[in-house]
Amino acid sequence: MAKRKPKPKPSLPARLIDRMLAPVRWIWRWVLRGAIIVTVIVCATVAAHGYLDPPRTLYMAQESSRLSGIDHQWVPIEEMSDAVPRSVVAAEDANFCLHWGFDMKAIRTALEDGARRGASTLSQQVVKNVYLWHGRSWSRKAFEALITPMVETFWSKRRILEVYLNVAEFDDGVFGVEAASRHYFNTGPEDLSEQQAALLAAILPNPKERSAAKPNNFVRKRARQVRDGAATIRRDGRAACFED
Repeated sequence: MAKRKPKPKPSLPARLIDRMLAPVRWIWRWVLRGAIIVTVIVCATVAAHGYLDPPRTLYMAQESSRLSGIDHQWVPIEEMSDAVPRSVVAAEDANFCLHWGFDMKAIRTALEDGARRGASTLSQQVVKNVYLWHGRSWSRKAFEALITPMVETFWSKRRILEVYLNVAEFDDGVFGVEAASRHYFNTGPEDLSEQQAALLAAILPNPKERSAAKPNNFVRKRARQVRDGAATIRRDGRAACFED
C-alpha cells in the first residue's frame, strides 16, 4: 500500500501573511458575533413591544430634562374616539393599511419634489420615536430602514398606530393623545369629536409651531382636509386594518 505524501508546508511568505491576517480574522469573527447578538436583542425587544408598552422614549427623556417634566400618560387605542386614529392616518399616512412600512409611491414623489415633501410612514415615525434619535443623519435613516420591517413583522397595524398615538408630540412637553386632548380641549381622548381629532392631526408634524386650541387659517384649512380624508379612507376601506 502506497504511503500518502505529506502535505507541503506553507512557504515563509505565506506563513507571515497568515500571521498578519490572524488578528483581522479574529476581529471579524467577533464583529460578526456582536452583530448577531445585537440583531437578536433588537428583534426580541421589538417583538416584546408588540404586547408590552415601550418605556419613555429618548426624546421624551431629553424634553423632560429640558422642561423639568413632561405631560404624558399611556392610553389604549380602545379608549380613544374612533375619529382619532382615523384622522391621524388621513393626515400623516393615508396608505397606512396598504404598505409594508415604506410607501414607495410617496418616496418617489418626495424624490421628484426634493426636500419640499416628506415620505415617512407612521411605521417609520414610530421606529424613530421609540428606538432612535431625532435629527437628520444617514446613520439614523439606515437604522430606521432596518428596524421598520421588524415592526411591521411583529406588530399589527393597530398596534403600530396605538404606539404612535401615545408617543407623538402635540405641544411643547405634551406627548400622546391622552395628554393632548386634555391640554387642548379639557376632555379625554374617548370624547374627542371629529373636529377636535382633525385639529390634533392638523398640527402634526409641527406641533410647536401650530395650536389645536387656537388654530390659525392654515390649521383650520388643514383640519377640513383631514376630516375629508378621514371620511374617504373609512369609505374606501383604507381604515380597515386598524378599526374594529
